[in-house]
Amino acid sequence: MQTNTCKICRRMGTKLFLKGERCSSPKCAVIRKPYPPGPKRKGRFKQLSEYGKELQEKQKLKNWYNLRERQFAKYVKDILKRRSKVEDASGTLIQKLEYRFDNVIFRLGFASSRIQARQFVSHGHFFINGKGVNKPSYQLAKGDKVTVNPVSRKNKNIEKVASMLKKYQPPAWLKLNPENLEAEVVGVPNLIEAAPPAEISTIFEFYSR
Repeated sequence: MQTNTCKICRRMGTKLFLKGERCSSPKCAVIRKPYPPGPKRKGRFKQLSEYGKELQEKQKLKNWYNLRERQFAKYVKDILKRRSKVEDASGTLIQKLEYRFDNVIFRLGFASSRIQARQFVSHGHFFINGKGVNKPSYQLAKGDKVTVNPVSRKNKNIEKVASMLKKYQPPAWLKLNPENLEAEVVGVPNLIEAAPPAEISTIFEFYSR
């Protein structure tokens, strides 16, 4: 049975990797059904207006980072308010989104999807600088260290992920120690390495209307 997350990807016409390992397999709904969901929708995607394109790009990035509309809009609008002082608005937005605690857990390979990463953080499976943090939106910074909660090391989901970390290579701005299940933020996320599936400039245009 196809899940709502799979329908989001089909509606957008691109993989947003919302289901973890399934998205990289032949079972991916975008591969099996490369057309929008709903009756009589097979074939080409309809031509979008300028507003429609901006809306679609916004939806892509919002869902890619597993955020609610209110959360996502706040990030964008905060940057728009100080846009005259921001040299690279697109890069700044991606940096903010990449530094989220749940995204960092995903980027480190501790979770197979951002949805799972959000759950792990909310359940208190990870520490930041030795202290428990269960807020997915918490902003990390260079120098912060991430460790697995000692109590969570026996969690079946954490154990499964830990066994796969030795073969995993995180982004350059993160340093991972798979043996000790520790990591450190050693750099700054950038737009190129993050490779978001959306045209960021059109998202700012959408919220500027």
